[in-house]
Amino acid sequence: MDKFANKVGVKVPEILLPQKGTDMTKWAVVACDQYTSQPEYWAETERIVGDAPSTLRLMLPEMYLEKPGEAERIEKINATMKQYLDSGILENIGQGLMYVERRAGANTRHGLIVALDLECYDYTKGSTTLIRATEGTIVERIPPRLRIRKDAPVELPHILVLIDDPERTVIEPIGESVGDADKRYDFELMQNGGHIKGYFVKDEVRVGRAIRALEALADQARFNEKYGADQPPLLFAMGDGNHSFATAKANWEAVKKTLKPEEMADHPARYALVELENVHDSGIIFEPIHRVVFGVDTKKAMDWLKNKLAKDNGGCEEHMFAAKAERDEAMAKASCSKCHMLPFMVKEGYGFFKVSAPAAQLEVGTLQNALDAFLKETDGATIDYIHGEDVVDELGRKDNNMGFILPPMSKSAFFKTVIFDGALPRKTFSMGEANEKRYYLECRRISK
Repeated sequence: MDKFANKVGVKVPEILLPQKGTDMTKWAVVACDQYTSQPEYWAETERIVGDAPSTLRLMLPEMYLEKPGEAERIEKINATMKQYLDSGILENIGQGLMYVERRAGANTRHGLIVALDLECYDYTKGSTTLIRATEGTIVERIPPRLRIRKDAPVELPHILVLIDDPERTVIEPIGESVGDADKRYDFELMQNGGHIKGYFVKDEVRVGRAIRALEALADQARFNEKYGADQPPLLFAMGDGNHSFATAKANWEAVKKTLKPEEMADHPARYALVELENVHDSGIIFEPIHRVVFGVDTKKAMDWLKNKLAKDNGGCEEHMFAAKAERDEAMAKASCSKCHMLPFMVKEGYGFFKVSAPAAQLEVGTLQNALDAFLKETDGATIDYIHGEDVVDELGRKDNNMGFILPPMSKSAFFKTVIFDGALPRKTFSMGEANEKRYYLECRRISK
């Protein structure tokens, strides 16, 4: 009998951390889906880590996905996981929750490491499960990630999951109660990642209080009153790492087929390790995710996109300028309450599309619909999703590239939007810029 059994799909996990004496700055590495168009970042990470134990050896930067040597890299990752377990580099510190404080720049976020039941998650459109995707899940992105997870003995998350807890009843009370006796790590993250502290909380009183607070947030009557909605509660909304969580779900569905009914309830692959964060945490900033299209004739691309945006939205104007400041000044003067302004840059200069009668609710939807059609019809064109305007400007101004800047989304409307409108257009927002993303640190066994 699980002493922390509950009705909201939370599993209090057994946490694996590196043994004492490990250089934690070399151990912790940023999420695999960052810096995908900046190989120099990963080269510098390799240089920093050297031969030291590191999560760099337990993950595959996504710039290597579906590239030559992928199978060999994955095989080496699985072997290293086993080596770290067998040699004691990874130690089981017991069953409990990790309370995490992460400072990046001027912002400090607070999180709680838990495992969530994949039976409570469905990423398909229109899902009303307790755990929901907040952006469209691209099922084609799951198989390459599944190749990494399916034979892995441990998992290490970069998944951030949001709760809507304005009264701060779940995470914050644990933060107020932790002290030096609970602290398990306190160090600087590499490559401008900021500072992180982690506290291990295992006593039944504090853990039980957090779980009961989560159950209260999911209470049907309370949910209906809070959102003015009469539908199944949404408790956990994916913040970052939706495709990683979807991959864990796909892996569980495959594992489940090999199990007897009595084996399914507590199999470790049924759960996925995540960091819970409160959307009302002042340290959480919703950053827009920008776009860069590669390998195009920019003049033809601009004409094609202008025509597509006009056709789908009842009109589109294109304006071009030599300098960014000129573009921004003209765009501010031309903006209106109902229109969508879509700024871009190419080698020849800076421009924007003005869409006066957009069919989509958000700018990201207007742009992404056009880009999806363009990429489908344009041989050799590819797209990447970028955090930070400076990187978009650098990449977008190169030969045969086109960069797009998108506005931020209000986090106060986040849960209501997902509840009433369903998943947002993919890559709508990011919780911080690339260096602020979650670093791999805690691990958990997912095989028996």
